[in-house]
Amino acid sequence: MRVRIVVCISLILCLAGMVRADTQWTAGTNNLWSSTGNWSNGVPNATEKAQFASSEVCIVDFEGAIAKNIAMDGAGAGHLRLVDGAELSVMDWTIVGYSASNVGDMACLLEVLGGVLNCQMRCFVGFQGEGTMIVDGDGIVNILSQDFGVAQEATGTGSVELRGGELNIMSGNLSLRNGVKASIDLSGGILTQQSSQARIDYINAAINDGIITAYGGQGKVIIDTNQIPGRIIVKGVHSLEPTPTDGGNASSGQVELSWVLPDPCQAGQPVSVDVYFTDDLTKLEQFLDPTAIQVVSKANVNSAVVQAQPKTRYYWAVDTYVGSPDDPVFGPIFTFIADNLAPAVNAGKDQLTWLIDGSAGVALDPDVTDDDYPQPYLANWTIVSEPNEGTALLYDANKEDTSVTFSQTGEYVLQLTAFDGEYTGTDTVTINVYNDGCEAAKSLPDFVPIPGDINQDCVVDDLDMAILQEHWLESNALELSDLPL
Repeated sequence: MRVRIVVCISLILCLAGMVRADTQWTAGTNNLWSSTGNWSNGVPNATEKAQFASSEVCIVDFEGAIAKNIAMDGAGAGHLRLVDGAELSVMDWTIVGYSASNVGDMACLLEVLGGVLNCQMRCFVGFQGEGTMIVDGDGIVNILSQDFGVAQEATGTGSVELRGGELNIMSGNLSLRNGVKASIDLSGGILTQQSSQARIDYINAAINDGIITAYGGQGKVIIDTNQIPGRIIVKGVHSLEPTPTDGGNASSGQVELSWVLPDPCQAGQPVSVDVYFTDDLTKLEQFLDPTAIQVVSKANVNSAVVQAQPKTRYYWAVDTYVGSPDDPVFGPIFTFIADNLAPAVNAGKDQLTWLIDGSAGVALDPDVTDDDYPQPYLANWTIVSEPNEGTALLYDANKEDTSVTFSQTGEYVLQLTAFDGEYTGTDTVTINVYNDGCEAAKSLPDFVPIPGDINQDCVVDDLDMAILQEHWLESNALELSDLPL
């Protein structure tokens, strides 16, 4: 995707011709970015700054929107929104809340409720004024280079709410320079960043300082360094610990909603819940007819089974009765998409082996799970890398449980793909092949040589004894005569 975007932008730059002046959002015609009459100098192109100083929202609802800069500032504030099907590419900086005058009613708001916002350079939320970024639904924000800053200058106040979707800092850093006026809350969305110990320490410090929170302080912030190699995933988990995971996926058909009951105000008293479930967010947000979407009514339970249609996003909430005068305690709105899930593929543990009479064989023992699609999945093994072409031979590449033989030492990477007719799951396994069992043993991190194995061939025998006898009583210790006068 990034390569395609860069190529398209390069073409636009080449074809732009004469550079025009910056253009300001006026909302003169309607609320759509694509309408020429909404701009003081026409729809922005890749060489122009798009300025937002009007409280009237600008909606991007198509692919191909582009600007050199996004400047949300001025006396009239600024409000920009991306929805499903939108793609906006910003060639240089993006700033939400540029000026110190952007405070209170003049604060700026950027909403990514769907589609993709690609920031080629740095992005600031709350530069000198107040700025808020909200990411929800399937919205994605990519900071492709440089830093993502929240509350940068002394007067800047920045707030980021990741209610869904993703905010990906591809190569730069998360910057919380004016930390007392910065906040990031994760309530269904995720933040990702390149992994390093310094970045992990920085995020942990922000969590400890209350700058990065989960569900407005009602949840726990989790740092995951294992899901994507080389990247950090930061997400929030609510204290109710909902399943399906907030912002995640579930199989269509029967879906079990589950949660963890909170502690009651008085020990030993049961906690009851009301649970609401719908595919219409408005019905849950406005709560005009709650009984129409209620699936549990004041019951002491921690799960409920609902029916979900494929390719549909659902919303649900758990309100609790803990024995407080404020009962019920309203829970947040969780969401998930019901869909066919891609097969879960585990190609097996990495292995090692060694050549015997010029070849080595390994039985592949993967694990594939795919219970939610009516037709069987198709498995296929491929050789991703090998020392030389043809040195690895799969017995049956279209069989999940198969074997592979090797004719040369080195590292081999094999990939298992499972296709269920709609989605694909993959995983790889690495196999290292050595000359013999001794070399293989030495490659293990906990290898300890046997005392007396002088020639390091992994066995103590007559050869070691011969070496010992050959050098019996020899000494390489210093003598006093060797010391300088």
